[in-house]
Amino acid sequence: MQQPEPTEGVAEVLEEITPEQWQVIRSALEAEDAHALKAALEPVHPADIADVLEQIDPNQRTTFLRLYAAEFEGEILSEIDESIREEVIDVLPPEVLAEAVRELDSDDLVDILEDLEQPERDFILGSLERGDREAVQSAMSWPEGSAGRLMQVETVTAPESFSVGEMIDFLRSAEELPDQFYHIILVDLDGHPTGYVTLGRVLAARRDVLLKDISEESFRTVTAQEDEADVAHLFNKYHLISMPVTDAAGQLVGVITIDDAMNVLDEELEEDILRLAGVSEESSLSDRIWDTTRGRFVWLFINLLTAIFASFVISLFEAELDAMVALAVLMPIVASMGGNAGTQSMTVAVRALATRELTGQNAQRVLRREIIVGVINGAAFGMIMSLVAAFWFGVPMLAMVIAMAMMLTLAAAAFAGIVLPLALDKMGIDPALASGPFVTTVTDVVGFFAFLGLASVLLL
Repeated sequence: MQQPEPTEGVAEVLEEITPEQWQVIRSALEAEDAHALKAALEPVHPADIADVLEQIDPNQRTTFLRLYAAEFEGEILSEIDESIREEVIDVLPPEVLAEAVRELDSDDLVDILEDLEQPERDFILGSLERGDREAVQSAMSWPEGSAGRLMQVETVTAPESFSVGEMIDFLRSAEELPDQFYHIILVDLDGHPTGYVTLGRVLAARRDVLLKDISEESFRTVTAQEDEADVAHLFNKYHLISMPVTDAAGQLVGVITIDDAMNVLDEELEEDILRLAGVSEESSLSDRIWDTTRGRFVWLFINLLTAIFASFVISLFEAELDAMVALAVLMPIVASMGGNAGTQSMTVAVRALATRELTGQNAQRVLRREIIVGVINGAAFGMIMSLVAAFWFGVPMLAMVIAMAMMLTLAAAAFAGIVLPLALDKMGIDPALASGPFVTTVTDVVGFFAFLGLASVLLL
């Protein structure tokens, strides 16, 4: 069957903002033309409107919110980066903010509230209807970073004994349902979830079929105390769409959906990338200069200390460096190759730890593989550098020294790149945050010591 072509309006909604639209938006802001701004953003998805707010400067952002206040939606607020969300909330008129938050599900509201100061939090809670406010406060009572904070309390449930026909009649007669839901959760008389059924199976089955007879085999639950990163891992591993959340007594308290789980995975990935570079996980392009400087200072200072330590190792071989200038010329090459090799192994290890691929059961195999790779690459690049050194300086023994040093350094880099993240993880320290400086120190020290030590023994 041929699929219908999407209308032009739908196609526009699915696209990101074009350069032409950007020009219209900027012109509307400069002219403070609310009508032109509204017209430019009419077909734009709330997530893209949030991008606009993140990319313009603070003065333009204030103008934007003043001109667009009447059209502002709750979904825009939930999509805005945390670094500017509080600023947006402070600028929005109270009545606009109150109306916007009423549109959101409890999980989105919790995500917004947990990053706000108490006055803003109290105002938003006060804007909600009593039932919604109690649901959000209940979710906020769970620990930060837990499944309880991630879940939405709005669920669709049915007794185990319900038939398809009874369920359809119930859904049609219900006065209020969640805006989006994927499963109907089956519960026993005590409120314990026992299974779930997809809406597709309900619509495809006969009315007399019992819901429990068409329940999904993928059903599993998670407790509200569970860490959200572990929950997101389960979603990714078992290809889940939603997962019921229970309290300590096993009773249903909410449901986590795939969009929230994927947001957690995205945040974990972003944090790991930033931490590997020694940058605060809260960093954003919208941060102020002082905040950015302060966030990077600590790890730059730690890198300085490790560099001083590496320099101390070099100072132990002053006489050798004075005797042969070629050592000073070639020494950075050995350290640089070791640092790059260590970073490669470390990145593999940190990623594997984050995705639960690297465990105590396979650590030895992974370590052995990385060391062998390091030795092979070290031998290959050692031979290349030995030819370069022999041609460059005309000292055959120097070529042998740099070849041996290169192989030892790359093997040590591979070892440190795996062992250090594993050790930090065992100690409860985030390997993405702390591995970089330590791996760099090991590769520099081993590289300098191996090259200069071998030179002192074999050359001088």
